[in-house]
Amino acid sequence: MTGGDKTEEGAQAGVPSNSAADPTTDVLAEPQDGEGSGEEVASDLEQLFAERDDYLDQLRRAQADFENYRKRVAREQAALVGRATEALVEKLLPVLDAFELALLNADTAGATNGDVANLQKGVELVYAELLGTLEQLGLERIAAQGAVFDPMLHEAVMQVEASADDQTLSESGEPIVVDVLRTGYRFGSKLLRAAMVKVAK
Repeated sequence: MTGGDKTEEGAQAGVPSNSAADPTTDVLAEPQDGEGSGEEVASDLEQLFAERDDYLDQLRRAQADFENYRKRVAREQAALVGRATEALVEKLLPVLDAFELALLNADTAGATNGDVANLQKGVELVYAELLGTLEQLGLERIAAQGAVFDPMLHEAVMQVEASADDQTLSESGEPIVVDVLRTGYRFGSKLLRAAMVKVAK
């Protein structure tokens, strides 16, 4: 065998070894790899969609829970206000009865002085009962008569000059309440209405 023949045999023998780099083989392999990547993308998309749906379900459940909670709190608040109002009305029923009795005896036509005095006494009793009921609930009258004027508690609508011989001035020279024109009230620590007063200074 000559050297040329060996070269041809080497070339022929080398053909099978170069077949792995055959472009046809690569072209056939790429679609297979591409098909695998497409499946992975589809799987990832499917997983993302599933996660999205799960988050949406969680959000809807959270919204439904919050709406139920809001409605429950509103019902509880309404029930609490209703119970408080019911308790107040129940406490005022005796006062209402007393007023009815006073109205039944309010006919002063031909009444004697004794009858009028009895009517006045009955009204005073009704007022005392009503005030006592409200005080039990937390209402407090603001002390004003003879007190040093306090702009946080008193509303001065009239002013008179203080005389030298009456003690209508405090030791510090501040105005003193000499007359209460309308009673002021507090409920707990909250001022419901300032006392309308006349002061001397």
